[in-house]
Amino acid sequence: MWLKNWGWTIARGVAAIIFGLLALLMPGMTWIILMGFFAAYALIDGIGALVEALSKETPRDRPWGLLFLKGVLGILVAVAWVAWPGRVGLAFLYVLGTWAILAGLLEIGTAIRLRRVIQNEWLLALGGILSVAFGVIVWMHPGAGALALVWWIGSYAIIFGGLLIALGFRMHRLNTAVSDGSLPLGGRLRHQT
Repeated sequence: MWLKNWGWTIARGVAAIIFGLLALLMPGMTWIILMGFFAAYALIDGIGALVEALSKETPRDRPWGLLFLKGVLGILVAVAWVAWPGRVGLAFLYVLGTWAILAGLLEIGTAIRLRRVIQNEWLLALGGILSVAFGVIVWMHPGAGALALVWWIGSYAIIFGGLLIALGFRMHRLNTAVSDGSLPLGGRLRHQT
């Protein structure tokens, strides 16, 4: 029964809070780790974009050239990060900004093409606009953008960790109530004052 894992839920919450505090106290180290994860994502996304661009099943009215460019750029981002992790910091932000702009333009172009096929394609266009805006902001203020991103993630981790800890203690109370028979399985634990 999932209620018996309350201790792991609390442990996950504590780990999230520790990560959040470290992100706020050591943003430089957090930035390096986050960029490593982004490089892994860019590699997987790049390979996927290349496969899609070169696939015979991809409709030819799709902008395969932009997909191909996005794929190559994603792979280059990952390779650059592995080759020069310490020196790539600022350059990496500019590559990230360029990648976001290109990805956003691709999403906008796809939304325009999809308007004949589906409804609410504007959601994809909106995602593309936000991606372009993010890329422009990174280009204009790379250092501030990186620091703000790390602080946002750290704050989120602390809040999320607190919620997990609260959930873990609630799970513990429910597990105890089910175990001692005061709450039948499938029953609800009411808040007691």
